[in-house]
Amino acid sequence: MPKNASRGLNGLKILVVDDSKTIRRTAETLLSKEGCQVFTAIDGFDALSKIADHQPDLIFVDIMMPRLDGYQTCSLIKHNKVFKNTPVIMLSSKDGLFDRARGRIVGSEQYLTKPFTKDELLGAITNHIN
Repeated sequence: MPKNASRGLNGLKILVVDDSKTIRRTAETLLSKEGCQVFTAIDGFDALSKIADHQPDLIFVDIMMPRLDGYQTCSLIKHNKVFKNTPVIMLSSKDGLFDRARGRIVGSEQYLTKPFTKDELLGAITNHIN
């Protein structure tokens, strides 16, 4: 990825929704270094209130979470007229065709398999923001 590609991320508001503290912290560290404003949520319910409060430019959502999973969370975001155009990228440790298809059905723009690399994370953002 070209060095100047990260300049386009400066000031972007990104929400990372994952019940894993490690994943949240990793994504937050990587994205903050690129100039993004990062918010985190521990599950779908937490995410919905953070989305309303911060109006992120892009949302990463883990699929497997307690209470409200990633599919349900994505579906709720995409059915909200204010946030339906906000890109949602699913995160999962599973790399199955079924999971990818289900992610598409609920409206996600992309699917990243965990553990993700810095380039995958930044690439996903530049694909959907520019």
